[in-house]
Amino acid sequence: MNYSYLALKFLLGGGIIVGVTFLAEQADPKYGGILAAAPITTTLAILFTYSEAGQATAQQLVMDAFWFVIPTMLFLLVLYLLLTRYPLTPSLGGALAVWIGAVLLVNRVLAAG
Repeated sequence: MNYSYLALKFLLGGGIIVGVTFLAEQADPKYGGILAAAPITTTLAILFTYSEAGQATAQQLVMDAFWFVIPTMLFLLVLYLLLTRYPLTPSLGGALAVWIGAVLLVNRVLAAG
């Protein structure tokens, strides 16, 4: 295992999180949201997967990422709605529970098809 390569991947991912929080706190939450929703992490994951496992695996990753965006959108919607009524921690718990249920459902549908 190439530890320098692993460290690079870790730093890139962490840098994105730092960028999102910095933009949300210092500029405007809208810009943090744009960076959080941008396909930067997905693109990096696809590039790294392609370089390590080849085109077929990267292509399957793209298709699976497409389907699993649906639970993520549901998570964000539920979190937004719950935050209008509850504090952050219970809202996150509820949204994560909905996300897990949606992930399991999408996974079952994909496995059956």
